[in-house]
Amino acid sequence: MIRIMRAADWGEVSAIYQEGIDTGTASFRTPDISWENWDSSHLKACRFVACKGKEIIGWSALLPVSANYDIGRVGETEVYVKHGYKGQGIGSLLLDALIKESENKGIWMLQAGIFLQNSAILKIYEKAGFRVVGYREKIGKAKGVWQDNLLMERRNKLIA
Repeated sequence: MIRIMRAADWGEVSAIYQEGIDTGTASFRTPDISWENWDSSHLKACRFVACKGKEIIGWSALLPVSANYDIGRVGETEVYVKHGYKGQGIGSLLLDALIKESENKGIWMLQAGIFLQNSAILKIYEKAGFRVVGYREKIGKAKGVWQDNLLMERRNKLIA
């Protein structure tokens, strides 16, 4: 089941986020981000959790890309799935929810920076209609290691 994320979900959401950070192949973010920091840095629309019973097993959300763009019209995706639930289609469901809601909200483009080692998420994004538009060499460090990543984007099918 996919539903809208609530502030009360932050404990489980942040634990899943931390798992992704700990891999060193999912995020440049630093650990121990607070709800207030996370909430203020993400778009208010398009925040979802995947649940199995009462357990949150994944989440997705959008970050604004730049204040130089039409604010709220370009979003950077985040999709995280709890260990033990990967490979079961949860990431695809969460990304699909982001795409549908973002298109309904008039967001004209979604983008993602995918670590090259994260081939599973790359396949999920390609399947969802994202295309590679760039390669960024040593864009940042994760766990002290310089990482390259692919810049991917998907245009809103309702607007385009």
